[in-house]
Amino acid sequence: MFASLAYAFPILRPLQEEIRRRGGEAAWFLEEGCPDLLEAGERRLRTVDEVLTYDPVAVFSPARYVPDFFPGVKVWVCHGYANRKRFEAVDDHFTIRGWFDIICSQGPSSTPTFRALERRHGHFRTYETGWPKADLYFAPDMQRLPRNERPVILYSSTFTRGLTSAPLLAREIERLVAVRDWEWIFMFHPMLDPAVSALYERIAAKYDNARYVGNTFDLEPMRRADAMLCDSSSIILEFMFLDKPVVTFRNSHPGPYLLDVREVAEVEGALEGALKRPEALMEEVRAYTLYHEPHRDGLCSARVLDAVDDFLAQGHVGLKSKPLNWVRKWKMRRKMRYYPLWERIKNRGK
Repeated sequence: MFASLAYAFPILRPLQEEIRRRGGEAAWFLEEGCPDLLEAGERRLRTVDEVLTYDPVAVFSPARYVPDFFPGVKVWVCHGYANRKRFEAVDDHFTIRGWFDIICSQGPSSTPTFRALERRHGHFRTYETGWPKADLYFAPDMQRLPRNERPVILYSSTFTRGLTSAPLLAREIERLVAVRDWEWIFMFHPMLDPAVSALYERIAAKYDNARYVGNTFDLEPMRRADAMLCDSSSIILEFMFLDKPVVTFRNSHPGPYLLDVREVAEVEGALEGALKRPEALMEEVRAYTLYHEPHRDGLCSARVLDAVDDFLAQGHVGLKSKPLNWVRKWKMRRKMRYYPLWERIKNRGK
């Protein structure tokens, strides 16, 4: 399990659970800078040498890269879905850089494109598995709508400058916290500007009906909330998996599955509308989530492992060699201070 940021843990843990259910063993390598969120009983490999000794059958990475010098089949399990949040012409979700043997696609929004890229590049295989983290969202307990004494609003924001609503909405959100009988939960991406996060920490400290859960990817606030306020963060789709409405502020790609507003003064009314769960909106939400993730049987992680088994059975027959990527490979080695040739030279004659 190759983790580079905190978001990797809830994506990879369902895979770890399925590996253990099958009688296998999993271990984690945390890239430098990744917070250590490992739990009791989870094994950590701290050095490249430990990874080489462990000799994994496969390496699973939600990031867009993976150390090429780690043993095993390199598997990209995606860090989210192909729903553009920026204004780019082509979704960078589909950028191919030659790191992986397997790409695990999720459904109609991703599989056709990845299979076309597989035919074009020829050095990886695409398997439609669904997203491992989706196994958590479609578990029966997560799918039960909450019964809150008062409406609960989850506010989250993208960290991307130019798209984040957090600085623009802080004053209005504090006003709503003060005047409306709503409960608020603030949950942000770990890469959001700390100065902006601090604004919401202060609001939460000032009011009893606001709670700041920090830079986490905890599912409990997602389960508890009745509606979400957001902007263009990828967390929107995950929240919709729970059959809940989302209000967005200046979303970069608004659609009928969102209640998108362009002005601060419109936020309150949009939240009131979302809490009524209008059927037309909820039907759009359901169609949109099915387009991205049709696999709701809790077996996405199982399909990922089956894909690895199939790849191992086929081997590299019919696949081209991966691109050399000398510059990226050198940067990866320098980042991890892995210089095997230099070590051999140093140790020659010892």
